[in-house]
Amino acid sequence: MPQLKADLARLVAIPSISEWGFPEHTRAALLEAHEAVVDLFRDAGVDSFRSLELEGAAPVITGEIPAADGAPTVLLYGHYDVVPAGDEALWTSPPFEATERDGAIYGRGAADSKSNILGHVGALRAFGGKPPVGVKLLIEGQEEVGSALEEGYPSNNPEPFRADAILVADGGSIRAGQPSLTVSLRGDARITVEVRTLASNKHSGQYGGAAPDALIVLLRALATLWDEHGDVAVEGLRREEWTGETYTDEEFRALAEIEEGLPIVGTGGLGSKIWSGAAITVLGIDAPAVEGAPASVQAHARAVLNLRVHPEQPAAEAQAAVIRHLEAQRPFGVPLELTAGATGDGFRARSSGPAWDAMVAAMTTAWGANTVEIATGGAIPLVKAISDGVPDAAIFVFGATDSFANIHGPDERVLVDEWEKAVLAEALFFQEFADRAKGST
Repeated sequence: MPQLKADLARLVAIPSISEWGFPEHTRAALLEAHEAVVDLFRDAGVDSFRSLELEGAAPVITGEIPAADGAPTVLLYGHYDVVPAGDEALWTSPPFEATERDGAIYGRGAADSKSNILGHVGALRAFGGKPPVGVKLLIEGQEEVGSALEEGYPSNNPEPFRADAILVADGGSIRAGQPSLTVSLRGDARITVEVRTLASNKHSGQYGGAAPDALIVLLRALATLWDEHGDVAVEGLRREEWTGETYTDEEFRALAEIEEGLPIVGTGGLGSKIWSGAAITVLGIDAPAVEGAPASVQAHARAVLNLRVHPEQPAAEAQAAVIRHLEAQRPFGVPLELTAGATGDGFRARSSGPAWDAMVAAMTTAWGANTVEIATGGAIPLVKAISDGVPDAAIFVFGATDSFANIHGPDERVLVDEWEKAVLAEALFFQEFADRAKGST
């Protein structure tokens, strides 16, 4: 762990912020991170490195430790890019300087996802660079802004992804001390809703009350998407109760920072609301600012919606259901213009098989607690893309973070104890999986 901490400090110090298209001003830091990660894996025993160059994307690191006869192969995934630090005044310590305090290491990327890359490195070091399984690497540099690997790439180019098990180290535990495997990811889709009612804005005193106000029409239409309890009220969207581990209401209130005295909205179990059911969020709405707003009836209004989809419902199918619902709304007789945006399907893992048994055993041993199944409401389209490309592989989303790691926010941090257990779990998985594969032959 002392060496891994030093390695993490080196990686956190590199501001490897990605932007779509890999523009020139991002390249120096991203390429520096790329080379640092290659050096770490080379020292940990990986050879046969290649950089997978995809148009408009930071290079993807691939490498390999060939499997011995009869041994399974494990693909190790991670990403070396990070999101911007945001307002640095909100950080207790500099964002691009790894700072250890109170059992945690703070810094942008410390949790998401440079400690997870080093989890792979640490597991390989545990075997002196000669693990009992074959190893493939897939470490990319553009995950935070949309992976270039998502759009069908694994299906069209399956060989780099072909493995018996795939460790997607971009997750973590539901709470510190509770080993957790993310087995379900919601899909997502975007929809733009637009209303045009007048050739131009009109004086609210002269025309208000008779001229159709586009903003009011839009608000009336959007309000039909939820019922009086806050549940999504769109026919055709799949929802079911979540049977795995979930947050307590108290944990969720703390994580969401819900104002005191306000309710958690919706009916049913919390897991079904945030993981195994649909959610619709208004991401943005075009409306005049309150300060300096003119006295006008609005001629044009627009909103963009984010739809989160049950992990096993095609995102395009769910998107179509919302569009049908809104097409049927004609507030005051005014029609809506609807535009379907991007979609990404969810994912549901298979909770069985020798790789699954090996991972559960390894994590339970490393943490000294029973391993639970969790989900995430956020989409990771790459996971579904990899699953489509190599459907026989067991895919595990796990990692060193916990729910309070504050990824993408100020004071992002990884708990040292959780990180150490994640490294140990991965090393134990290599041995467990190899032993079970050997026993089955």
